[in-house]
Amino acid sequence: MTAAPDRAGTLFVVATPIGNLADLAPRVRTVLENADLVLAEDTRHTGALLQHLALEKPLRSLHEHNEADRVDDVLERLRNGAQIALLCDAGTPLVSDPGYRLLSAVRANGLRATPVPGPCAAIAALSVSGLATDRFAFEGFLPQRRSARRARLEALRDEQRTLIIYEAGRRVTDSLDDMAELLGSERRATLARELTKLFEEITHGTLQSLAEHTRTEPQSTRGELVLVVEGATSRSSGSSWDAERVLRPLLDELPLKQATALAAKLTGMPRNELYRQALLLRGEDDPPE
Repeated sequence: MTAAPDRAGTLFVVATPIGNLADLAPRVRTVLENADLVLAEDTRHTGALLQHLALEKPLRSLHEHNEADRVDDVLERLRNGAQIALLCDAGTPLVSDPGYRLLSAVRANGLRATPVPGPCAAIAALSVSGLATDRFAFEGFLPQRRSARRARLEALRDEQRTLIIYEAGRRVTDSLDDMAELLGSERRATLARELTKLFEEITHGTLQSLAEHTRTEPQSTRGELVLVVEGATSRSSGSSWDAERVLRPLLDELPLKQATALAAKLTGMPRNELYRQALLLRGEDDPPE
């Protein structure tokens, strides 16, 4: 690590409101007033915020396409004593936003970075979800391609921490369908939309019911979306032996699909996994015609 000169400045990582400007912390104004440079994910968006605060400051973009090219210049400015504020479009920078390369370089060069805490959509959604908050995992955005998304969800199936996921409106129904199938249709979840804004909507249910909600209520897919999903329990991450113990008596009394659906409700395990297990128990390799 390179030691910073005594005259070195500071990089302020500044959280801004996710919707309601009344959530702007007084310290944000102070930091921006004293900043020699403001780095913004979108200069138009941050420019509007500076205008709201009646501030005129040098403003430069820093986003995923130019971050690598900006790092050396920012480091040099910090070495020469500049006070620099890093902002994303909304919420806390670096949380599914650009800035990782810059912060890594600042740390590697022994320069100073300090947070200016504030709103974060992930934490805001978690706080009102009614799900466990003592342990959680932030997943950001799931992959856009269905095969990659399903592979990621398969890897998360047994994760016992509460999951926090960002999703785009055009993909949220498909993602919820995949979650219901792979994580368990009865897994509890919360869909938070447009948090702190005029059309804020917070909907609680199961993965299956939320999928149906987004299918039948088009407005529920508009705006900024956060999904908070219950972590796996010992039941939902059960072994094949557990599934067999539940399935055998059900298969003795019920048709295959009905037995599988009931087993999914009882165990919390994914229905498709139980269906495959049921086929094995019946000595079938493929679904009946």
